[in-house]
Amino acid sequence: MTPGEPTRQDSPSRLIDARIQELDDWRGQTLAHLRALIRQAVPDVVEEWKWRGVPVWSHHGVICTGETYQRVVKLTFLKGASLSDPSGLFNASLEGHARRAIDVHEGDAVDEEAFKALIRAAAALNRAPVR
Repeated sequence: MTPGEPTRQDSPSRLIDARIQELDDWRGQTLAHLRALIRQAVPDVVEEWKWRGVPVWSHHGVICTGETYQRVVKLTFLKGASLSDPSGLFNASLEGHARRAIDVHEGDAVDEEAFKALIRAAAALNRAPVR
């Protein structure tokens, strides 16, 4: 392990910082930008690090995960099928009964206001009484 390399004992926020820094390309920039929008939308969001290295944002339950792949940054909303998406941000995992995802490719522009509205809606859904 090199100095400054994150350990399992590091906070989830620091682990996410390290992931963004290690990517050092458009994926890291995109993940950092989406993370900032999530924090703007729900200022008291909780950052977590789950499933052996997946950034997770929660507020009374998981809002979304942020995974990075070679050609895409994927934000998966665990309860996405229950969310209204009038701006059509969801473009992946559309066949599932529960989750929906947003795949962001290099050069894609994200509708920031629509994204923040979707984040707020996911947080509100987590607070809603179970029926």
